[in-house]
Amino acid sequence: MRAALERRVRAAHRRRWLHLVVVNLRFLLGFAFVPAGLKKVLRQPFTDPDNTGPFHEFLHAFHATGFFYQFVGIVQLAVAVLLITQRFAAAGALLALPVVTAIVVLCWSTAVVPTAIVATLMLAGIVALLVWELPRLRGEALPAPPLDLRLWQACGLAILALYLGLCAVTGEVYRPRGADRDAAGFYVLQAIALLPVITLVIEHRRRRAA
Repeated sequence: MRAALERRVRAAHRRRWLHLVVVNLRFLLGFAFVPAGLKKVLRQPFTDPDNTGPFHEFLHAFHATGFFYQFVGIVQLAVAVLLITQRFAAAGALLALPVVTAIVVLCWSTAVVPTAIVATLMLAGIVALLVWELPRLRGEALPAPPLDLRLWQACGLAILALYLGLCAVTGEVYRPRGADRDAAGFYVLQAIALLPVITLVIEHRRRRAA
């Protein structure tokens, strides 16, 4: 069964559309860690102090640990950078696995069902990324990806720069909470979402011109 899986993964690496799916999955998962990691590094509470219940009480106690809270934030930011910038995405997926697994167990054990579902989907995405990286993790040589990886790496850096620039200008860690059209962050997030589309168009034009 393992040999069959590995053959399928190697075959998948020859399909350009799957490379594009993987690149954008890295963006999506990596970006999810940025606000959470930043808030922890800055020692900002992750939930409102007035919230109660096992899940929120755990987060209150977690915030009170001080440096440990910040350390987890550093790990989450490392995961985000490794995934979003693509270059060391395999290391990012490996580092994300225990982090997301712990979040999933916490969410289900404290019965925060909507958050638990999202965290479970994130875990499934991380596992999919690790399956994609199986040949590389085994030290096998793979053909060059059928896409301009440097262009997609630049896209990842632009995503990080836009979001971190937004946080620097507004002086807060922006977390989307619905369609708040009065917040600058709402429009910056739209621009961030468009960056992969713009990158795809640029790459397509380059491929046609080559």
